[in-house]
Amino acid sequence: MKSKHVSIIGAGPAGLMAADILCEHGVQVDVFEAKASVGRKFLMAGKGGLNITHSEPLADFVNRYDQAHWLKPMIEEFDAQKVIAWMESLSVSSFIGTSGRIFPTEMKAAPLLRRWLSHLKKRGVRVECNHYWEGFTDDGSLRFSTAKGEKILTSDATILALGGASWPSLGSDGAWVNILARKNIAISPLLPSNCGFKTTWSHYMDPYFGMPLKNVLGWVKNDSGEIQKSSSEAILTSYGIEGGLVYALSRPLREELITHGEATLYLDLLPYVTIAQLTALLAPSGKQSINNIWRKAGLDSVKIALIREGLPKDKWSNPDCVASFTKEYPIKLTGMQPIEEAISTAGGVKREALTEDLMLRNLPNVYCAGEMLDWDAPTGGYLLAASFASGRFAAKGILKSLLNDGIHPNHNAIALR
Repeated sequence: MKSKHVSIIGAGPAGLMAADILCEHGVQVDVFEAKASVGRKFLMAGKGGLNITHSEPLADFVNRYDQAHWLKPMIEEFDAQKVIAWMESLSVSSFIGTSGRIFPTEMKAAPLLRRWLSHLKKRGVRVECNHYWEGFTDDGSLRFSTAKGEKILTSDATILALGGASWPSLGSDGAWVNILARKNIAISPLLPSNCGFKTTWSHYMDPYFGMPLKNVLGWVKNDSGEIQKSSSEAILTSYGIEGGLVYALSRPLREELITHGEATLYLDLLPYVTIAQLTALLAPSGKQSINNIWRKAGLDSVKIALIREGLPKDKWSNPDCVASFTKEYPIKLTGMQPIEEAISTAGGVKREALTEDLMLRNLPNVYCAGEMLDWDAPTGGYLLAASFASGRFAAKGILKSLLNDGIHPNHNAIALR
């Protein structure tokens, strides 16, 4: 029996994971990548240490996503332990960091990607780079632009794993939105996520740009009084503020900006000291300068600069005012960094546009996976985890469709692991 053929468009984590599942079951897989090499954003994510997933309990893990109910069955099928086991199958060991995040022992993405691509090649997966997908022909075939001109291809099924619209230089430019919108596919607008936010600093803050803001607690209040918190590190920049603390709060901050045109990020600059303790520590002592008093109370140079920036000078000698301001420091945010500079994007193909197996209802045998789906998550391993899991899920959807048609892709490997 002739082998079934599946085209995967996008050679990032979701696309490669889908190829991994399909080739195990004897399906002929061709992966098409717009750039000259594969996994460019994956490699970029691993430059500072590839945080591939997280070790927290599954219920907590799933609730990090704004579409937790939708993603839960996908994540459950490829949870942290299965990610670790998959890496081990490629001879890549891992470890759990102090924050609970999971990393390959070598930390970098390149060794894992090399082993992964070698594994796929041995199983017959073909990868074609410099193939930019431009949509469908009238009969549903796939149209690509290549260095040799337009190429038209057909397959038994297609998986679109084209990413969002962040870092377009690495391959995910979001051009697929218009292509699918013309097919009446419901799509939530792509928005920046895990990005920096804009505020206006005075020139007094110039020397502190690029400096870390450590050991702080951040939070956002919404209109209902609900509070979301983050205790990671932040970085002050010429345009505003960025870093893990802000990325973790990007969703509620973005929602406030969309609703009200501005948002307020609150910081507790000394979260391990009560306001009463801090007030006592800030009490005048002999002839000490204000800076010395503040330093002895636990404020470093960046935090002192923030207080001088935001608190009127006539209140600097008032321990109650300084303590209150330190424990609830407001930063008014006026916008987000451009989507091109965000770590990831929110929005994408809506759940109602897809079947339970991630097939587009308006385009039979065309499936979607990865960041182009309408979900959002913070950094910490959650972005890669959902991309892996949804890629596998879409591949299994194709395999189920083949089985329902009475076709066994490979009689020796039909269990949908």
